[in-house]
Amino acid sequence: MSLTPTTSTPIHVVGGGLAGSEAAWQIASAGVPVVLHEMRPVRGTDAHQTDHLAELVCSNSFRADDWTGNAVGLLHAEMRALNSIIMACGDAHQVPAGGALAVDRDGFAQAVTARLEAHPLVTIAREEVAGLPPTDWDSVIVATGPLTSPALAQAILELTGEGELAFFDAIAPIVNFDSINMDIAWRQSRYDKVGPGGDAAAYINCPMTKDQYEAFIDAILEGPKSEFKDWENVPYFDGCLPIEVMAERGRETLRHGPMKPVGLTNPRDPLVKAHAIVQLRQDNALGTLWNMVGFQTKLKHGAQTEIFRMIPGLEKAVFARLGGLHRNTFINSPRLLDTNLRLKADPRLRFAGQVTGVEGYVESAAVGLLAGRFAAAERLGKPIEAPPETTALGGLVGHITGGHLEGGKGSFQPMNINYGLLPPMAPPKRDAEGNRLGSKEKTRLKKRLMGERALSDLKAWAEGEKALEPAE
Repeated sequence: MSLTPTTSTPIHVVGGGLAGSEAAWQIASAGVPVVLHEMRPVRGTDAHQTDHLAELVCSNSFRADDWTGNAVGLLHAEMRALNSIIMACGDAHQVPAGGALAVDRDGFAQAVTARLEAHPLVTIAREEVAGLPPTDWDSVIVATGPLTSPALAQAILELTGEGELAFFDAIAPIVNFDSINMDIAWRQSRYDKVGPGGDAAAYINCPMTKDQYEAFIDAILEGPKSEFKDWENVPYFDGCLPIEVMAERGRETLRHGPMKPVGLTNPRDPLVKAHAIVQLRQDNALGTLWNMVGFQTKLKHGAQTEIFRMIPGLEKAVFARLGGLHRNTFINSPRLLDTNLRLKADPRLRFAGQVTGVEGYVESAAVGLLAGRFAAAERLGKPIEAPPETTALGGLVGHITGGHLEGGKGSFQPMNINYGLLPPMAPPKRDAEGNRLGSKEKTRLKKRLMGERALSDLKAWAEGEKALEPAE
């Protein structure tokens, strides 16, 4: 590859994981020089084993690869359309995994490293960026992932005025609204209290009888739990205790905590008080996602799905995200970042990857892709807007920079891509031949139509934004 740089001033990318590698590739592909700073092997981490860029530290799977029926598969397709190095190397080093895209982790990381090392506009600096980047770096992407160095994390705290970075995820499950049985659940805020938005019915309530509650507690106590890795050393805070820890403290603890039934009346049976109530709170501006209030958990994912579907109203719940508690570092992106992923307190700094509050390999790389394109376009004097919200890329960046609804301290939590981040489409009722569709067929066709809309809108966006032409 032979390129003549369009500018002599480089953009700096801090962190050589998936997001940083993707950002650097996008910048260089636009004809802009880039310095990629990776602290390994000068300073190692407890999770990494090599000094390769884009090392996969956990699973080797990029998850489902079908854009017609899976949101992460749609994200794959969009990234491929935008010259993604992560997707190209993933495709080149694929290993059998059914409908998923799984990769040979060593071959994949070696390929990403080799391609970046060979690019004439990429300089790889093996050094730690301790603290804020120097002031003469006028364009920087921070893509340091969940293991951000302590010095840089502290510098970000001081710059943003945040009291703390979220060093640990305490994640409650999130449910797709259209999978909640509203014939059982109802809308009401506790004591009909009107919130800031003027809504006295801001929560969805799922009632339990005493027998249902006791069976639910038994299932939580007996369910398999995930164990922490030694290096995570995750503490518990009273404000975000896992539900199983609360249950272990006493069978009535949850009923006097997040499942308390006071101040709520079932309109279908107003004279009968529920023994316990699970509340869900709207999680995004579209109203498509609702989080289970106070339900952070260490239960294994399979157990969560089974146990939480014991809750009346959630018998057929579709989970956009399951709960968890683990080591992470991420910023309060909806408050701190603008729609171009710039830090409002210091716009020369952009953020990308897991540190922005996305979850998953592909999502991290996707935000790196956008940050790289935004930074390169700005350097070239051709600023671009984020892709449309109808695309997986647009939905993802929209969520972390403004789509999330603030629900108090700690309410913003990492998110995988899912259809709930995209504007909804009315499910079709009949197929092309006019035959009435069943519920499964409606869902399948709806996902395909959302994928077709996304890819069409992304193509129009890419054709309209000529700031970045992929290098030949």
